[in-house]
Amino acid sequence: MFTSKANAIFQDVINQYHIINTVDQPFKNKYVESDLLEHLLYRKCWIDTVQWHYEDIIRDPKIDPVAALVLKRKIDASNQDRTDMVEYIDSYFLTKYKDVKSKPNATINTESPAWGIDRLSILALKIYHMNEEATRKDASAEHRSACQKKLDILLEQRVDLSTAIDTLLADIEKGDKYMKVYKQMKMYNDDELNPVLRTQK
Repeated sequence: MFTSKANAIFQDVINQYHIINTVDQPFKNKYVESDLLEHLLYRKCWIDTVQWHYEDIIRDPKIDPVAALVLKRKIDASNQDRTDMVEYIDSYFLTKYKDVKSKPNATINTESPAWGIDRLSILALKIYHMNEEATRKDASAEHRSACQKKLDILLEQRVDLSTAIDTLLADIEKGDKYMKVYKQMKMYNDDELNPVLRTQK
């Protein structure tokens, strides 16, 4: 199943990040570009992992305002990278299934495969960090117990989401579903579409 591979890659990325555990560490993709899907999945989860830690840092109530602004810009750039990677992954699936003839009664899904994969990558991060809390030795027994209950739900959610993604891909391959991808068309990063940026030109 596709998601077995994706979940293993996501876990590998998260483990690799936490060896050094800093947001400014160098990135090296374990997969060459010719292994396109694995290459994209690895990169996607790395972006998500770094951004997860950006979001932790910026919530420090004692953060220097100048440093916070710099970090906010990094988060904005990371969000754009994340969206771009989702679109690259969807392009991979569009190419893979381009010769599939959709059945007359084929339906479209509420989200594309890659946006489901995006949620799966973030879910892997939630599971990793909730597991840390559920096993944290300096936390109270009550804290660990509460986090273990949340972890159990997250693990169940991963099974359900993985099943849904694998089912969607199988349905697309059989022609029961069809892909139609809308680019995100984000406006706030565009010099012409963001009125604040436009006035700065």
